[in-house]
Amino acid sequence: MSPVPLVLPDFDPVLLQLGPVAIRWYALAYVGGVLFGWMYAARLLKKEVLWPHDRAPMTREQLEDLILWLFVGIILGGRIGYILFYDLGPVLANPIQALKVWEGGMSFHGGITGVAVAGILFARKYKVSPYSLGDLLACAAPIGLFLGRVANFINAELWGRATDAPWGMVFCNKHVLEAYGYCPAGPLPRHPSQIYEAVLEGLVLFAVAFVLAHIYKQLKRPGLIMGVFIAGYGIFRTIVEMFREPDEQMLPFFKNVITMGQSLSLIMVLIGGWLIWRALSGKTQDTSEDKMV
Repeated sequence: MSPVPLVLPDFDPVLLQLGPVAIRWYALAYVGGVLFGWMYAARLLKKEVLWPHDRAPMTREQLEDLILWLFVGIILGGRIGYILFYDLGPVLANPIQALKVWEGGMSFHGGITGVAVAGILFARKYKVSPYSLGDLLACAAPIGLFLGRVANFINAELWGRATDAPWGMVFCNKHVLEAYGYCPAGPLPRHPSQIYEAVLEGLVLFAVAFVLAHIYKQLKRPGLIMGVFIAGYGIFRTIVEMFREPDEQMLPFFKNVITMGQSLSLIMVLIGGWLIWRALSGKTQDTSEDKMV
């Protein structure tokens, strides 16, 4: 006897409607990720004993300036990355489509690229170690990833492949029907891949970075935690992509052979591995204390 599939609860993607303005859970996930990430990063900077030379790599004031840089990097990088990697055709046909962010379409791989560019520019301007800055961001980033994936689940988007597992879920509720007039995921139970990603990319990566930073004091090896985060995300995303339904508009190669998410994540594994090697070999150590603020 086949198990009765779970059905997505009646989550409303809109938390609050104020006239024509809708406050959505997805937007709050971005804001919450930045806010809680900033709070955690500020606490890490207070514990100077964790850092090289027992000195934090940046001041609290610089951290506050950094938030705006990162927010711009996340939004621009995420949107541009989605267009380039997943949905270039419609934008080429109608360029105004690129501005319709309210219709969805953000890429993590694009977002992390935007963050990397913003971080490098910030580090150069304020003479901050880019490797220690990367470690700080790697410790805080899983918070935003967790909230973002939970928001994906609430929005009934980025669902998984069809499954007969007892936890398979039908991604259809009244809000989905109101928004589309039908259920894009169909009537079949599917892997709740958003939850898989929330656990692996959010909770597990946060725990790993926390243990490395607080228990093993690995912030004293600039770039190590950043490398572990980048490689770890790449590994977890590659695994979850086996259970996640590829985007409908992707070419057959990126559906049946390797997904776009796996392709980009494998690059992350290589980059993360290189950063880990450099950190363990001492090549990222900054021995000049005058560069630390």
